[in-house]
Amino acid sequence: MPSKNITFDPDSGVPYGLNLTIYGGSDFSANLNVKTVSSGNFDLTDYSGSAAISKSVAVGATLGVTTSFTVGFTSAYDGQMKLSLGTTSTRNLSEGRYVYDVLVKEEVGGGATTYTLANGNVYVYNPVSSAP
Repeated sequence: MPSKNITFDPDSGVPYGLNLTIYGGSDFSANLNVKTVSSGNFDLTDYSGSAAISKSVAVGATLGVTTSFTVGFTSAYDGQMKLSLGTTSTRNLSEGRYVYDVLVKEEVGGGATTYTLANGNVYVYNPVSSAP
């Protein structure tokens, strides 16, 4: 997946909407370039990240976490992060629509604040189960 520029404004409390597509049995990765509202790189140096996928059953309801992405900062200072899942994890996902969110936790001065950086739908296609 090519890099995606996303805008992060911690003061607004509004996550960036981004849909993802995963093909079962293949490695998945998404490179995110986190930008400020003025289009500069967002410094994520004092942040940690997590991201999870859940199966949605209805509006406002989920069945809990289905799997978690590996979240890494390829250059925290430049606002670059990567979400990934290996082939075993993607193979274990049933075909269908899921929801996900990416959380970042700012740890400064002994306190911590968690923000939802991005969220959206994840579409999982499993070529093995789709074969006739």
